[in-house]
Amino acid sequence: MSGPGRLVLVGTPIGNLGDLAPRAIDALAAADVVACEDTRRTGRLLQHAGVKARSLVTVNDHTEAARTRDLLARIDRGEIVAVVTDAGMPGISDPGERLVRAVAAAGHVVEVIPGPSAAIAGLVASGLPTGRFCFEGFLPRKGSARTERLTALADERRTVVLYEAPHRLARTLADLSGALGPDRRCALARELTKLHEEVWRGSLSAAVDHCAEVDPRGEYVVVVDGAPPPGPATDDELRDEVRRLRDRGMSTRDASTEVAARFDVPRRRVYALATSPSDADPAG
Repeated sequence: MSGPGRLVLVGTPIGNLGDLAPRAIDALAAADVVACEDTRRTGRLLQHAGVKARSLVTVNDHTEAARTRDLLARIDRGEIVAVVTDAGMPGISDPGERLVRAVAAAGHVVEVIPGPSAAIAGLVASGLPTGRFCFEGFLPRKGSARTERLTALADERRTVVLYEAPHRLARTLADLSGALGPDRRCALARELTKLHEEVWRGSLSAAVDHCAEVDPRGEYVVVVDGAPPPGPATDDELRDEVRRLRDRGMSTRDASTEVAARFDVPRRRVYALATSPSDADPAG
């Protein structure tokens, strides 16, 4: 560790300014510089908290790489750099990740002042399972990257949490319905912690219809139920898997062992199916 300088990640309200924690206010007041996405928005937050910042600098998606070197130099000199985003926790679908990595690599302290998170708020309000979940942030907007992500989510067993902008919500819901199935349960959360907070719950197909009937406004948290567990493998599925492995050069014996382990079925059952007259492999 070099000197008393440190980076402090400060969680800020996602809507209701009353959610700004006393510890967050103290951290912002003690900082030598506050790095933020929008100086005007953060300025209003600081004014509400009664904090007069010594210095405000803009760190957003376009400037984070360039600002990281300057902020790291300030920490090297022993200064305290606080990082906030427009809402929620820095680094979660917002700037901060690159800066944290650089500061940690330099051996400085990275402190976190926890705060509100739209993803967690939407998840716990959804009514869907919360024991295991994955956060996907914003889906890629187009192309093969979007298709690949949707394909992967179709088999995801954990509850899925996404962010989406209002003008892209309809398309994303339609794509999710097509890839994951129209009956998959979901929840749409908007204006969280604000006066007009709303959580809509239903199936993906119903969500598509709902979106067509309303004018989506505000950033959305989309929560989708995980994929149902697969049913017991059929004989045809086991035969097909063994055949696929044999086509790749594996012996019937080894292929049967691998398929049995993957589908949690007795090896003798798989081997018997694989060596039936129609599937017999002379190589054994």
